[in-house]
Amino acid sequence: MVFSSVFFLFFYLPVVLIIYYITPLKWRNAVLLVFNLIFYAWGEPVYIVIMFASIAIDYTHGMLVEKCKARGNDKGARWAVASSVFFNLALLFFFKYWDFIAGSLRSVGIGFMPTLGLSLPIGISFYTFQTMSYTIDVYRGDARAQRNIVNFGTFVTLFPQLIAGPIIKYKDLDDQIDHRTYHVEQFASGVQVFVAGLAKKVLLANNLGMLWDAYKAMPVEQLTTAGAWLGLLAFAFQIYFDFSGYSDMAVGLGRMLGFEFMRNFNYPYISKSLTEFWRRWHISLGSWFREYLYIPLGGNRVSKPRLFFNLIVVWAATGIWHGASWNFLLWGLFFAAMLILEKGFLLQYLRKTPAAVQHIYTLFFLMISWALFAVEDFSRMGAWLAAMFGFAGGGLADAAAGYYLRSYLPMLIIAVVASTPLSARLWDRLPEKPMKVILPVLLLGGLVLSTAYLVDATYNPFLYFRF
Repeated sequence: MVFSSVFFLFFYLPVVLIIYYITPLKWRNAVLLVFNLIFYAWGEPVYIVIMFASIAIDYTHGMLVEKCKARGNDKGARWAVASSVFFNLALLFFFKYWDFIAGSLRSVGIGFMPTLGLSLPIGISFYTFQTMSYTIDVYRGDARAQRNIVNFGTFVTLFPQLIAGPIIKYKDLDDQIDHRTYHVEQFASGVQVFVAGLAKKVLLANNLGMLWDAYKAMPVEQLTTAGAWLGLLAFAFQIYFDFSGYSDMAVGLGRMLGFEFMRNFNYPYISKSLTEFWRRWHISLGSWFREYLYIPLGGNRVSKPRLFFNLIVVWAATGIWHGASWNFLLWGLFFAAMLILEKGFLLQYLRKTPAAVQHIYTLFFLMISWALFAVEDFSRMGAWLAAMFGFAGGGLADAAAGYYLRSYLPMLIIAVVASTPLSARLWDRLPEKPMKVILPVLLLGGLVLSTAYLVDATYNPFLYFRF
């Protein structure tokens, strides 16, 4: 079950909200936990056992950490944290990376690891990171151990952000899990954010995704330079509107239930450097790696060689987090190299250039990075990169590129505008009275159009499903 489905929009979500709000306050977490588990089990009921194990292990380890700290047994507390982290990483490794490593070893003649063919549990990359942060935060004194297992289970399984983030650290949700306020303005704001996210996903990401899929399926010998750039442009917008759309829907759903989640995207394509891009893209993941990996390694308060080492470790981890494939590791190391260059010397020169130059520089290297991310087969990736730089088997352009550009130009223009804060700034300048009239019309229009598209279309991919 995903947010951008007719069943979720018009059956599951209304039922959840009605039952949730007629339930007395003290029982709402229990009711929400049940609905969270139903949501998770809808797609793969077998893996709900893993969810129960994760809840039990991290709940007991959090209590153990706090107990050891209270007794002055810091060594015992550290062992409890290490045990929790080991369990979560082992879980993630087994389901996400076992077959990848086994297949890689087998390709070089080492066959002691059998491939198991296991499907990836939905959202495992998100909830394992969230539960790891819990025991670490309890050890650091940034959060209290949760003594109510229902409340803790609600945190782990919270369906609005379970399958696509944002990654919520326990300390940021601690007080809201136990006590949260409900008011009409918050609920209405949640509806607005949810519908905006739904429109981004269904109307923009899905339509531009069809253009990307057309080029991805094309034989590389037919790929032109114009086609390579046009296809990647479509992918760049698809992945942004897909992931940020789901993140917006999660934030909106959270508000409807009384929670406030962090913003996960902040117009990343207006960035003037790759360093800035990663402060604006998937903010919750960047924050998690910074707080639980980069800073413990020494952060930037170290010598330059150690700083560069830290960046390589963090970005290798960031790359492989996105998927069990060598191209994701290459993608992460590409950003490590670029950020090392920026921090080493490039930024000081880049900032002296006009803003347009900074934007062009950033978008140019982002497009190269999306080629590494989107094309998993290395031989095809090499051909795609070659095509981008004028070495295309199909030449510089062809009739297909012209046709696709004409067909998708209105959608691409809308995507460009929607990926900047321009429309938000214009909206904020509207007088209050027209805003109150226009807002319901826009929300209803967005919901109706999105629903019509979902009913009529069969193309509704979820890019971050595998993560």
